[in-house]
Amino acid sequence: MSTSSLSRIEKDLLGTREIPADTYYGVQTLRAAENFNLTGITLANFPRFVAALAMVKHAAASANNKLGCLSDEKFQAITTACNRIINGEYLDQFVVDMIQGGAGTSTNMNANEVIANVALESMGHQKGEYKHLHPNNDVNMAQSTNDAYPTAIRVGLLLSVERLTQSLDQLVASFNSKADAFDGILKMGRTQMQDAVPMTVGQEFRAFANNIAEDARRIRQQAPELLEAVNLGGTAIGTGINADPDYQMLAVKFLADVSGFDIKAAPDLIEATSDMGDFVSLSGELKRTAVKLSKISNDLRLLSSGPRTGFGEINLPARQPGSSIMPGKVNPVIPEAVSQVAFEVIGNDLALTFAAEAGQLQLNAMEPLVAYKLFSSIEMLARAADMMRTLCIDDITANQERCETLVKQSIGLITALNPYIGYENSTRIAKHALDTGRGVLELVQEEQLLAEDVLSDVMRPENMIAPRKAQ
Repeated sequence: MSTSSLSRIEKDLLGTREIPADTYYGVQTLRAAENFNLTGITLANFPRFVAALAMVKHAAASANNKLGCLSDEKFQAITTACNRIINGEYLDQFVVDMIQGGAGTSTNMNANEVIANVALESMGHQKGEYKHLHPNNDVNMAQSTNDAYPTAIRVGLLLSVERLTQSLDQLVASFNSKADAFDGILKMGRTQMQDAVPMTVGQEFRAFANNIAEDARRIRQQAPELLEAVNLGGTAIGTGINADPDYQMLAVKFLADVSGFDIKAAPDLIEATSDMGDFVSLSGELKRTAVKLSKISNDLRLLSSGPRTGFGEINLPARQPGSSIMPGKVNPVIPEAVSQVAFEVIGNDLALTFAAEAGQLQLNAMEPLVAYKLFSSIEMLARAADMMRTLCIDDITANQERCETLVKQSIGLITALNPYIGYENSTRIAKHALDTGRGVLELVQEEQLLAEDVLSDVMRPENMIAPRKAQ
């Protein structure tokens, strides 16, 4: 230990370094923090990942204690430290950048060192007195970065996916609530930005709800299949070197217990150690959700455009002044921000794809980028969904009069009359309406192509928004 009360001395392969006395990380974490000042996004930005790292270490210690390889005293100290980290303590001690060389070794050592030093204090020792409990020999016993790190990524993603699907579910509920409120408001549907046929604003919003609900369901169903099989126990390359023959089975069982997920051993640990395919699939699902959220955001911007010279069918809640030069202007800032999040997630998917492809032989050294992009995408999508719901969807209103006016003016109404007056008459009426600026209904009435009672029945809103036999 250093004679200074402000620091301690720690040693590793490359020599000795002075460590601030109040830090729980050690020399290897310090070197990594100095080496990888890249994104400014550290492990601490993803608390569920940090908790997952502690869960893996907890499971490993439990297995090693059960096998008689780790003393009861050390086991109790390590698992106590892990539980405190799982509960959110010491988060600020996870200081390594998410992008790092070494295939995640810096992340693994950050966890090992913090857990060791928290454990040492609980045993009555000073931080850094590793002769009593060592980050590598004890906390990392029977492990390698190459199995502990990807296992923690998988558990962390399972925890994070729960947060995302809850946010998506709440957004779906908000869309459905608006759909119920807007069910009686008739409007024109549009295809290729042209008038199509009538629908209700409620139908439009219910489609938004079902669109996102489908993805929440897919993510919830696929995440366990993609993530619950782990390579814990495979150590360096999947062969299990330096681990007790019974260690893997026990460690996986204990990890399932501590995490609450149905964690199981991957069938081929060598394959599981090097392959990133599951992460690519999950990223693809996240990209799909991002694309959908952005498309819906585009629709909301169009439907609210104006307010006088655009569609003007709905009103988005005003969240801030929209211009430094144009008084009274209010922009659709929430949908705009959601789309930008979507673009980021789409970019993350591409970066992750390249990282997954860059693996070589028995390991993928680019796995830190894979982890960073997945955790980032999940967190941003969850925040975007929460923002969209609370600051936009919950307070949207519809302009019923404007919607109905557009319906009456639309050439698209002729489609509803097509079964009654025929395609040729419909085409002629539509062209005449376009040429003269007159309304479709007005022209049909003028030519007496339909009896008034039939025309009135056809034009009833409820008869234009669902399949119906011609009378």
